[in-house]
Amino acid sequence: MVSIREVAELAGVSVGTVSKYLNTPHRVAPATSDRVRLAIKDLGYVRNEAARQMRTGRSNTLAFVALELRNPFFGEVAHAVERRAAENGLFLVLASSDGDPVRESQYIDMFVQQRVRGLILASGTTGPEDLELLAARDIPTVLVDAYAPSDRFSSVAVDDALGTRRAVIHLIEQGCRSIAFVGGPESVRQIGERLDGARKAVREHPGVTLEVIPTDERIVTAGLHVGEAIAARRPAERPDGIVAANDSVALGLMQSLGNRAGLRVPADIALVGFDDMEFAATTTVPLTTVRRPRDIFGRTAVDLVRDQAEADGPLPVRTIVIQPELIVRESSLRRGRPGA
Repeated sequence: MVSIREVAELAGVSVGTVSKYLNTPHRVAPATSDRVRLAIKDLGYVRNEAARQMRTGRSNTLAFVALELRNPFFGEVAHAVERRAAENGLFLVLASSDGDPVRESQYIDMFVQQRVRGLILASGTTGPEDLELLAARDIPTVLVDAYAPSDRFSSVAVDDALGTRRAVIHLIEQGCRSIAFVGGPESVRQIGERLDGARKAVREHPGVTLEVIPTDERIVTAGLHVGEAIAARRPAERPDGIVAANDSVALGLMQSLGNRAGLRVPADIALVGFDDMEFAATTTVPLTTVRRPRDIFGRTAVDLVRDQAEADGPLPVRTIVIQPELIVRESSLRRGRPGA
């Protein structure tokens, strides 16, 4: 069986450098990393992961729990997490809570038992009992797209309320007076905060009304169903502007309103999404949306977990809030671009 010392001799480095390459590769210079990697490959070195886990008390696995992996937003965040994890010599395990706190608790219990290196939680429904468990076990934990409920956890989030407030004000500036927010449930933190932002914007503009149209899911078919229901109303009862909970719901709305009902976006109903997914710029009518940087979410979350895992003393805690950006495209422009 090939030893780590043999790898070090072939690579021309110390045993400590090989160990650092295996455990914290981001701390090894690229040229040195290449020599160690080639030596491992040439010798066929296989790490004894079980022994390492017994020695350190942690595996080389990072766990990521998303609200719903079928949502493209979380898929892109997971992709960014996986790439950054690989750069740090970590493997990624994915799970989806689908908005079920019980299911999420089961996943967290399992990951605690497996002694994962760290947890990234992007569900928006993590309960206080689960967080207490993670804190008690000193498991590095980062909340993504959420604010940490205490100073014991790091988090990276977008100011969702500000994003929706900007979206609603934009619709008002485009002449909309009857605005609908489509998405739910409000118990999901992100949805609740976006609704708060929409309500604040409406309160600031007398004469503007806000209708909340809840959905059980945040997928394209949810938007299709709501769009069909809106189209079936009498014209005077329809909203003239819609903010969707995310781009998938907005896509469903656009398809049902325009393709099926013959309503024009934005002339009849202006539409704004949330997330700025890759498809948003290529929809039938390019979609105005609130951008949330998935790549920054993923990379930052892994870096925060890594910093905690490598800390010698108390776990370092940071809260990072990213400002949202309204990306204006044709789906909301009834009066032309601002300043045009």
